[in-house]
Amino acid sequence: MTSLTKELVVLDVKPSISMDSQSGIAQLWPKIYGAIVRAKDRKTAAIVMHPASNFMGHYLLEPMAEAGITMLGLNSRYVNNDSQLIMERVLQDLGAGVRYLREQGYEKIILIGNSGGAALASYYQAQAEKFTATHTPAGDPTGLVAEDLPPVDGIVLTAAHPGRSRLFADWLDPSVIDERDAFSANPELDMFNTANGPAYSAEWLTRYRAAQVERNARIEQWARAQLAFIRAMPVPVRDMAFIIYRTAADPRHLDSSLDPNDRPAGSNIWGNPREVNYGANNIGRYTTITAYLSQWAECTKADGPSNLIETTVPVLSIEHTADASVVPAMNLLWKSRQPGRISRHELKGGTHYLAGQPEKVRETIDAILDWVARAV
Repeated sequence: MTSLTKELVVLDVKPSISMDSQSGIAQLWPKIYGAIVRAKDRKTAAIVMHPASNFMGHYLLEPMAEAGITMLGLNSRYVNNDSQLIMERVLQDLGAGVRYLREQGYEKIILIGNSGGAALASYYQAQAEKFTATHTPAGDPTGLVAEDLPPVDGIVLTAAHPGRSRLFADWLDPSVIDERDAFSANPELDMFNTANGPAYSAEWLTRYRAAQVERNARIEQWARAQLAFIRAMPVPVRDMAFIIYRTAADPRHLDSSLDPNDRPAGSNIWGNPREVNYGANNIGRYTTITAYLSQWAECTKADGPSNLIETTVPVLSIEHTADASVVPAMNLLWKSRQPGRISRHELKGGTHYLAGQPEKVRETIDAILDWVARAV
């Protein structure tokens, strides 16, 4: 049982120009919330943050602090609702957390980019080292300045998605015929049609991936045209909500011989792959045009591997070998951009969330501690 206590952290952040919340108080005086567990040694601190997930209860908080590194589980203003999420605004929120720890006197600060937090950590440090994020992909001014993003001293990638847009592109269901109909499907491109597989042939996969690219491009083209239309109206409209159906259809979810690791066959991290794909909620399902362009579209500026290469700080990559979400090709995207620079640790048998795997959590902590002592 830990003897350390978890404290609530409340930080003021700048308001944005978008209507992030229907609450006037949250919109005009936005605050973000975190949970901090302070180690007895106040030298090194780490932030674990995701663009939209609630990390105030992250599994690393207490055990990492027990091991000697203060932990801040920080939430963005979009916690548990990414329908209007602007990645550039999340950078600002993360910057508030880094500044808070600097003001608390910590000498070294690292970012632990877990899952979707990996691309965020990389984008943040790239901008902290060379600031360019003056506008969003929709062309809106961010209101950010370089001083909003103080740099950190190292990055840990663990179960690391390479970015929301890459995940969206890999998972997008290309069999959708009508974007207004959740159930329309071209049977020849339907990965859930048993006539196609699994196992899936190389020829079919080539057609499938090409059709994913085509659908992805159509959605982005429509979004940009619609944005131009609504902003050119006699009374301009800044943004518009829409739905993207069926965004969880990666053939690797059913065919574990594709990009193999130790994951079980026919698995998706959220359940039955077909149910998840057709379900009421999934990645990018409910969004607005500006949020889509900032986080899910090819034009995003928040791509993880592309941003990591722009950073100079030490990096540790912890790869979970039984991950049903982050497969070997995704890990390779990080490594191929940073040959020789990334320290690697293979977490054999580690699932995406390490649920029910306390020994893997301990191994993760030991790997981070060893890396901090050597490299940071």
